[in-house]
Amino acid sequence: MQETVIEAGRSEKHYWADIVRFRELLWILAMRDITVRYKQTMIGVAWAIVRPVLTVLVFVFAFHKVAKISDTSGIDFKIIVFTGVIFWNFFATAFQQVSGSITGNANLVSKVYFPRLLMPLSSAAVPLLDFLVGFLVLIPFLIYSHVGIDWHIIFVPVFLFFAFMSALSLGVIFASLNVQYRDFQQIVPLIVQYGFFICPVAYSTSSIKDLSWYPFYAWLNPLAGIIEGFRWCLIPNYPFFSWTSFIPTIIFVCATTIIAIVFFRKRENSFVDYI
Repeated sequence: MQETVIEAGRSEKHYWADIVRFRELLWILAMRDITVRYKQTMIGVAWAIVRPVLTVLVFVFAFHKVAKISDTSGIDFKIIVFTGVIFWNFFATAFQQVSGSITGNANLVSKVYFPRLLMPLSSAAVPLLDFLVGFLVLIPFLIYSHVGIDWHIIFVPVFLFFAFMSALSLGVIFASLNVQYRDFQQIVPLIVQYGFFICPVAYSTSSIKDLSWYPFYAWLNPLAGIIEGFRWCLIPNYPFFSWTSFIPTIIFVCATTIIAIVFFRKRENSFVDYI
C-alpha cells in the first residue's frame, strides 16, 4: 500500500491533485461510515430493503386503499411508488449525509490537513450502498409484476449520476453554511420532508402534465426529470419522460456543482475557526 504523507500548506497549489492523492483516506472514511451505520444491527444492510418496502406499503394502503387515489398513468400504483421511493431515498439520504459531513467530522477538521471535500464525497457511500441493495430487490419485483426489463436499463447509471451530483452539490453548499450557522441543519430535514411530496415520488407526472403550470414545475423542480427518467429506464414504453424535460436537470446540476465548489473552497480554510 502506498503511504500517504500529510503535509501542511498544500491546500491551494495541490488541492485537486490531493483529491486523488488521498484516495485511500476517501475509502477509509467511506468504509467507516458504512460500518458505523450498520454496526450492532441485527439485519445490517437489509434495512436498505426494509425501509423502502415499508414506505411503499404505507403509501399504497393510505393513498390507494383508503383515500382511493390512483395514478393516472395506468401503470400499477405499487410500481410507480417503488421506483420513486428507491430513487428519492438515495437523493434524500445523500443530501442529509453530505450536509452534515463537515460538522460530523469536526475532530478531523481541526487536526490534520487533507482536502476537506473528501468528507462530503465519502458521506455518499452509505446512500449509494443502500440504493444498490434496494435496486437489486426492485428488479425481481418488476419481473414478478410482469414488467419486462428492456435495453433502457443501461441508462440507470446516467440518472444515478445526476441524482448523486444534485445531492452532493446541494449538500456541499449546506455543509459549508452549517459549519458557521447551525440553523441550516434544521432546514435540511424540512427540504427532504416537503420535497418528497413536491417531487413525483408517489405519483407520475402524468397527473399534472396537462396543467397550465407544469412547464414552470418542470424547470423549478429538476429532480422530477431524474425520477421520471429512472422510471423510463425500468418501465418499458414509459410515456411520461422525454429527454427535453431533462434539460432543466442538466442545467441545475452544472450550475449547483460550480457554485458548490467555488463556495466550498472560499469557506474551507475558515472551517476550523467555527468547528
